[in-house]
Amino acid sequence: MMIFMETALIESKIQTTIAESKKISYEEFLELCDEDTLAEWVNGEIIMASPASTIHQEIAFLLQSILYSHVNFHKLGKILDAPFQMKIPYSGREPDIIFIHSSHLDRLKKTYLDGPADVAIEIISEESINRDRIKKFNEYESAGIPEYWLIDPMRKQAEFYRLGDDKCYHFVSLDVESKYHSEAIQDFWFKPSWLWQDPLPPDWEIRKELHLP
Repeated sequence: MMIFMETALIESKIQTTIAESKKISYEEFLELCDEDTLAEWVNGEIIMASPASTIHQEIAFLLQSILYSHVNFHKLGKILDAPFQMKIPYSGREPDIIFIHSSHLDRLKKTYLDGPADVAIEIISEESINRDRIKKFNEYESAGIPEYWLIDPMRKQAEFYRLGDDKCYHFVSLDVESKYHSEAIQDFWFKPSWLWQDPLPPDWEIRKELHLP
């Protein structure tokens, strides 16, 4: 009962802040919202997010599982998932999955990443199309995130963007075997088609193909 009351109080304070169109600092945002709050901070405003769908959760779990196995096995850094804040200029976003290279772990704070991740992954839903494809695309590009992956279950399509020397994102195609090879995550590849299977393949099956324990 106490936890429910605390959650209700947090939600009430957030809704009041939104209703009053009150701008707050990122530090105030972190103090106001707990780790379970589905919200992001953009230019001083709180942006609430809708709960994720079943397919969104299943794809996120599968992708996170194989990424986690690869990154930990090769000791490359950390894989974290939402809700975990990434603080970049003018916004505090919660990508569905982020990769932080071992050389950048100093950016990792207790409740947020203070700076850009090395890979940001967003799984698109109906309500997040504009946010993921336009707003976050521009923010992540400007923040210097080396790779941005857009996973679209509705269209059964995955798009991969890599930051060029011109500081702009460029579309990266799959290879002849329909695999995506990451530059930011050393020696990591996967087939986006795995994500469209119904039911999704078990993670152990994919780990075996990737020669992971």
